[in-house]
Amino acid sequence: MPLRRSAPARRTIPLAAGTLVSLFSVLALPLVLPGTATASPDAGKTPAHPEQDWMGSTIAMHEGIDEQAAGSEPRGAWSRRAVAGVDVSSHNGKVNWRRLRRKGVRFAYVKATEGTSYTNPYFSQQYHGSYHADMIHGAYHFALPDHSGGATQARFFAHHGGGWSRDGRTLPGALDMEYNPYGATCYGKSHGGMVNWIGDFVRAYRAETGRDAVIYTSTNWWKRCTGNSARFGRTNPLWIPHYSTSVGSLPGSWRFHSIWQHTSSGHTVGDHNRFNGTYGRLKVLAYGEDDDD
Repeated sequence: MPLRRSAPARRTIPLAAGTLVSLFSVLALPLVLPGTATASPDAGKTPAHPEQDWMGSTIAMHEGIDEQAAGSEPRGAWSRRAVAGVDVSSHNGKVNWRRLRRKGVRFAYVKATEGTSYTNPYFSQQYHGSYHADMIHGAYHFALPDHSGGATQARFFAHHGGGWSRDGRTLPGALDMEYNPYGATCYGKSHGGMVNWIGDFVRAYRAETGRDAVIYTSTNWWKRCTGNSARFGRTNPLWIPHYSTSVGSLPGSWRFHSIWQHTSSGHTVGDHNRFNGTYGRLKVLAYGEDDDD
């Protein structure tokens, strides 16, 4: 994302523009912000890949960029009516969140963890800073399916920044599934093995937080590494990277996307994203659904 060119759980449905979701009464705000990161088991060790640690770092390399869209934003992406967001990692260092807010950024996702041995050293400033700048924020986990089990990584993520709270300002954690930056594209897993790994992660994350994780993935990677599995389309919101003038085709059984990462470069910090709906719908995604209403 750097400027490389300059309790028991209840089932939810992914959100997008026009989706009907019942809201519940807002509970009291937490005394501390959710998602506070703590030291990892391998704190102090060299990060796994400090030169490639951002969400989408492998997408352009494997899938390319639409040259007509390169260096530009999709029409209306940063207009006052658009719900614009960014995602950041350690490469972005200390972020001037108030400046981004003035430019119209309404939400932010911050890298919290990778595998079970890496935590973002800038997480606190980035995560809490976006919150204090009046943004809706969330955390994401860079998956390493060949390092450890999905449930193990989900618990590590939930306990090191990826938690969730009904404060109306915290989005469910996101699972970053993309090309392996260290080796085999699909981490040495079969289609069934990868689907099972993701299933273990999302079940464990829901058990820890009560929310269904957002899944970040490209259509090409999903087809190649899961066989275009239709397993998660009704439960996990889709965040899709596609560096072009449109979102393109969707993977699996997803009928719509919730977030579109439309460029990895531009006039401000981090990768640029656009929520598929109004700001009010983004707040619904943050609050979650109350099945009792």
